[in-house]
Amino acid sequence: MIYLDNAATTRTAPEVLEAMLPYFTEIYGNPSAIYSLGSAGKKAIGEARRTIAAALGARQEEIYFTAGGTEADNWAIKAAAESCSGKGKHIITTKIEHHAVLHTCEYLEKRGYRVTYLDVDGDGLVDPQALKASIRPDTILISVMFANNEIGTIEPIREIGAIAREHGILFHTDAVQAFGQIPIHVEELNIDMLSASAHKLNGPKGIGMLYIRSNAKIPSLIHGGAQERNKRAGTENVPGIVGFAAAVSRAQRMMEEKGRKERELRDYLIGRIEREIPYCRLNGHRDKRLPGNVNISFQFIEGESLLIMLDMRGVCASSGSACTSGSLDPSHVLLATGLRHEEAHGSLRMTLSEENTKEELDEVVGHLKEIVQRLRDMSPLYEDFVKSPKEQYNR
Repeated sequence: MIYLDNAATTRTAPEVLEAMLPYFTEIYGNPSAIYSLGSAGKKAIGEARRTIAAALGARQEEIYFTAGGTEADNWAIKAAAESCSGKGKHIITTKIEHHAVLHTCEYLEKRGYRVTYLDVDGDGLVDPQALKASIRPDTILISVMFANNEIGTIEPIREIGAIAREHGILFHTDAVQAFGQIPIHVEELNIDMLSASAHKLNGPKGIGMLYIRSNAKIPSLIHGGAQERNKRAGTENVPGIVGFAAAVSRAQRMMEEKGRKERELRDYLIGRIEREIPYCRLNGHRDKRLPGNVNISFQFIEGESLLIMLDMRGVCASSGSACTSGSLDPSHVLLATGLRHEEAHGSLRMTLSEENTKEELDEVVGHLKEIVQRLRDMSPLYEDFVKSPKEQYNR
């Protein structure tokens, strides 16, 4: 098997699993209990919080654990809307956000809030000046993802954070794809809230976190007990939290070398595809891009058929976000960058890890050349195009 879907989830690293195991079998007490078996778990949570805070340039009391990135996005946006509703009900986001953000904004629109969905350019980049021009007196929140989960484009977060701070507006960023992949310092970037998830950086599934700047007055999302300093009720997922911290430590330690290798593999794969398969298009910014992200649209084919045929050959990839798999609609991200529906339908996302090799990628390119040609040979659109080509698709 060749695994090229690390944006959907990553393999839990052995050292992460090793760190977690004692909290399932030996140190299993409820961390809210006063006896030593419970207090050991509470101590582990504190150490994990410090580790994750340090990786972000934050304070430990600004880190709140959640069940994942989706919960963190929901909490940030709904809580900001509630706490700032006296000032206004206008929110700014983008058309390429993860559905955890988009659907939460749609939920709020049904309750009287107004949302501006910013356009992006052909590479998926937000224009900070267009964002600035969208600010109104009643704007209470700006939410722009750090890096896109489908096309890998890294957004101008520093500029956006500065604009938000200048206007006294809360700034949230969904950093689920970026955290652990590229350096992030919340103070330097003027970020007020940040969402992240462990399973995107070789940690366990079911655990995430929300960074909330200490002076941001954000109410609770889940009510009940006094966990997470009365912000998020429910017995803490101690093994998950410990695993998250172990994954963050690993990611920080390996970031430079891992990023270098993934960029090398990424550019090698993109180069081979662009040279050897005609009528394809790289989606996302060529340089301002996550290290392991490759997103290509192939004209005249259906991405779903391509995925099935790759799977039959032992290659795991995707056509976009794992959270929308099974949907017949083309990617909202690709449509927002200006692709036509038929181009967006022919997209393939391959997200790499440091464990991939050039030999694997050579094998994948060989499969792609055969499969794409086979699918095009069955396409009446391709047949018409070959008989009477009207435009050069490569660009």
